[in-house]
Amino acid sequence: VQLQASGGGLVQAGGSLRLACTASGGTIRVEHMGWYRQAPGKQRELVATVTGLGSTNYSNSVKGRFTISRDNAKNTIYLQMNSLKPGDTGVYYCNFVSPSKRNPYWGQGTQVTVSS
Repeated sequence: VQLQASGGGLVQAGGSLRLACTASGGTIRVEHMGWYRQAPGKQRELVATVTGLGSTNYSNSVKGRFTISRDNAKNTIYLQMNSLKPGDTGVYYCNFVSPSKRNPYWGQGTQVTVSS
């Protein structure tokens, strides 16, 4: 399964962005999926997850500001990001949560830059 993230950009602090991750070459309909981000000089971190049944979980750093969702008909997951902060800057990727299913090729991700 190939995963393509899109929707990033440059936004001022307090602004919003909506990221999308579309899968091809297979279905992610019942899969536990996550959004990850990698800030400059830091390790990649998991920020939001959604199960096949739609249950969600968030890191403390984004809880209350980000919302993960999925559209199984479109084989796509989304990340609605509100009240963005400069600390949210980084490259955002989507991938499987399970290490055994995770695609080792993370792709280019989508760049999010939040200016103060």
